[in-house]
Amino acid sequence: MHVTLAFTLTLTAAAPLKLWHAYRGGEQQALQELAKGFTTETGLQIELLAVPYDAFSAKLTSAIPHGAGPDVFIFAHERLRQFKRMDVVAPSRLERDEWLPAAIEALDVDGQTYGYPLALKCLAMYRNTRLLSEPIRSTAELEPKLRPFADAKKSLFGIAWESGDFYYHAPILFGFGGRLFDPATGRAQFDTQQMAASLRFVKTLQDGALMPSEVSGALVKSLFNEERTPVVISGPWFAGEIEKSISYAVDPLPIVAETGQPMRSFLGVEAAFVSSRTQAKAEASALAAYLAKQSGPRVELGRQIPAGGEQPNDPFIAAFAAAAVTSTPTPNTLEMARVWEPMKLALRGVLQGTVEPEGAGALADRRYRALFREAPAVASPVPWLIALGLLLTGGVVWLVRKRSRERFPDTRRALVYVTPAAIGVLVLIVVPLLYGIALSFFHHDAGTYRFVGIANFVDVLSSRGYAITEPLSFYFTLAVTILWTAANVVLHVTIGLAMALLLKSPLLKLRGVYRMLLIVPWAVPNYITALIWKGLFHRQFGAINGLLIALGIEPISWFTRWSTAFAANVATNTWLGFPFMMVVALGALQSIPPDLYEAAEVDGASKWAQFRHITLPLLKPALLPAVILGTVWTFNMFNVIYLVSGGEPGGATDILVSEAYRWAFQRNEQYGFAATYSMLIFVVLLAWSRVTKRLTEKPA
Repeated sequence: MHVTLAFTLTLTAAAPLKLWHAYRGGEQQALQELAKGFTTETGLQIELLAVPYDAFSAKLTSAIPHGAGPDVFIFAHERLRQFKRMDVVAPSRLERDEWLPAAIEALDVDGQTYGYPLALKCLAMYRNTRLLSEPIRSTAELEPKLRPFADAKKSLFGIAWESGDFYYHAPILFGFGGRLFDPATGRAQFDTQQMAASLRFVKTLQDGALMPSEVSGALVKSLFNEERTPVVISGPWFAGEIEKSISYAVDPLPIVAETGQPMRSFLGVEAAFVSSRTQAKAEASALAAYLAKQSGPRVELGRQIPAGGEQPNDPFIAAFAAAAVTSTPTPNTLEMARVWEPMKLALRGVLQGTVEPEGAGALADRRYRALFREAPAVASPVPWLIALGLLLTGGVVWLVRKRSRERFPDTRRALVYVTPAAIGVLVLIVVPLLYGIALSFFHHDAGTYRFVGIANFVDVLSSRGYAITEPLSFYFTLAVTILWTAANVVLHVTIGLAMALLLKSPLLKLRGVYRMLLIVPWAVPNYITALIWKGLFHRQFGAINGLLIALGIEPISWFTRWSTAFAANVATNTWLGFPFMMVVALGALQSIPPDLYEAAEVDGASKWAQFRHITLPLLKPALLPAVILGTVWTFNMFNVIYLVSGGEPGGATDILVSEAYRWAFQRNEQYGFAATYSMLIFVVLLAWSRVTKRLTEKPA
């Protein structure tokens, strides 16, 4: 790619271009090489940012419309129509003859092309040729060919893929003859015989220990690299994560024996999109075009399948190119974005044993209808503006009258001291609070906000679309949140106080060492601790189940039932929270005069009597504020819920704050609905603050 000298000088003087991506492994390394190459040719620095894929879309649609975010981002094509509606992407100028027709078709919206195609993404079978010399051509061959490699007691399996992800399940559904959308209406359909058959097929493989349960991408990588499974299903990105010592081949997905139809993967076209709000559109377009045309590093390091140009003479590339021919292009419609969560619920329900395959489609259909509700009717803002004006006028009058009754001898000096703090409170607390209140009265759809009055509050408080006892109900989630908060605070205080009493004992040696060790859970960032505990609770590879097996107890699938998933969350947060209470209690205990205990012993008081009548009353002034603070922290403890149970099963262990997050970023970006949840959380905590104020007030 040649760039003129004048253009190079212009770019050199510009700010770095921001490039967002969700790559890892070899793909990330290839992108870094290409960024260096672009900098060498143009003199323009590239600022790379890796964003988690699950949060990528939400971050883009939140940042770019407000003038922030990247200049260029790499994303799959299926959300393109949504990006266009929200004015996130800028049109591109492509020479159509240079690219595969499927790539151009995927990036076309209403006759206009967006983005620069980088690679084709689909699924195929990776086969360890040392373990399995022949490919698997039909599902009828899975059992006879792979059973010799399966031994659950030794953590050996015949095949592995991310079975809880619908992207990986779609080929099986299509292989059983299923359709994702109703041809007549264009709406998603879940409750079909083909869906039930595909779910039953996967459930049979898991129950027969031919494949692992609770599979993640990291687990698939580990099993294949450690030769604990001969076959995995993944895409071309997986090649960059395979150890060099592993000899493998790539085979097409097998034919479903029951129907005679091949498994057809979703075909995704990954492209470099230019932000519609970038201040350097020409430079960003040059970068996106450069990434698309320079396929060498992407093929060699990232093992990506080029979307155009001359295909390299590479068996790996040829295998995936052949798989792409029989794949089903992922629809770039808005309806496609609404499929993932209902299908995730159905898939995990079947794999976890909480729902039968025949009933999973109906479950997904109910969740689909509940999540993507009809937009509330538009309301007139005039009455609300009048009410707001009257309220503000009354507030000003009240402040003026109050000031006339009270004297401020040195108002100017007071303002000098108060202003810096007031500005901080205004910017960090008042403005976000007012913005959240205002947002709760609007409905958001593809970047457009419409005033709907209290319709969001009515929908939330009336549980429109689902029963009060269902996880999506505000009342169900509120009950879970209250139980979650109460259980954690009780355990925090109980364990923290017990540890403090032990550490205070003069008979205990190495007290300083124990204090340091017991504070470690509090010192480690809670998201790291949550991820560690998530691994400890894994059904097949977790240390907790390993301990149960060693004791002769049946291992537990922790996230298949509400009780065990809730217990896993509580155990994690208890580990995180008790050190704080221990430190507070220990400090308060050391301030109690020993003379009180000596006098009590002389009077014949037992240890329990001393604890009840001396220790507890004198601890109350220190512990009560800590309990109040801990209650607020726990009530909004998002990280543990999101990272440990993830709301499983079926969102039943979500709390109010995680539910608000899902409405905002995982359910068609219903920001108004999420803001309504936030306002209700604020009301609950405000009521709690009034109760605690009375508890802390000293009697006159």
